[in-house]
Amino acid sequence: MVKLTKIYTRGGDKGETSLGDGARLPKHDIRIAAYGTVDEANSVIGMARLHTAGDDDAMLSAIQNDLFDLGADLCTPEAEEYKWEPLRMTDAQVERLEQEIDRMNADLEPLNSFILPGGQPAAAHLHLARTVARRAERLMTALAETQPINPAAMKYINRLSDHLFVMARWLNDKGRSDVLWVPGANR
Repeated sequence: MVKLTKIYTRGGDKGETSLGDGARLPKHDIRIAAYGTVDEANSVIGMARLHTAGDDDAMLSAIQNDLFDLGADLCTPEAEEYKWEPLRMTDAQVERLEQEIDRMNADLEPLNSFILPGGQPAAAHLHLARTVARRAERLMTALAETQPINPAAMKYINRLSDHLFVMARWLNDKGRSDVLWVPGANR
């Protein structure tokens, strides 16, 4: 368990931060950008949760916890030996997202157009969270070109944006309140 007794350490005052294995990197390193963007997605989900309850809120709560796991995974580079066993994303977390996607998607109105971000407040926030998750995914794939990344972490971030899209539709009255794109509407 993490115990934070002091919030500021002055360790980052010169533009570096520590990874989970103790290594120091510049704060602009792609690894830091990747898990920082995961944290940003988590914050947007927190905003969406101001407008959810019940099972919907429980799904988002689990995702927020998973995103901290994902951040922990990303902040500890793959190595042959560790001082302690790092926390890694698992296929079970990906499978849970898939099951939730399938359950929500079964009741959605069919899509006949692309969707504009909006609708109910929770849905609008989830559309924003989806785009932030996609940015995190782009950063993770760039990182994966030079360093090994846990395959379950890559699957999770990919599936997460799908989940957030489907859940936004779900919260928009099962798709009936989606805001649809009308190609060329303002020409």
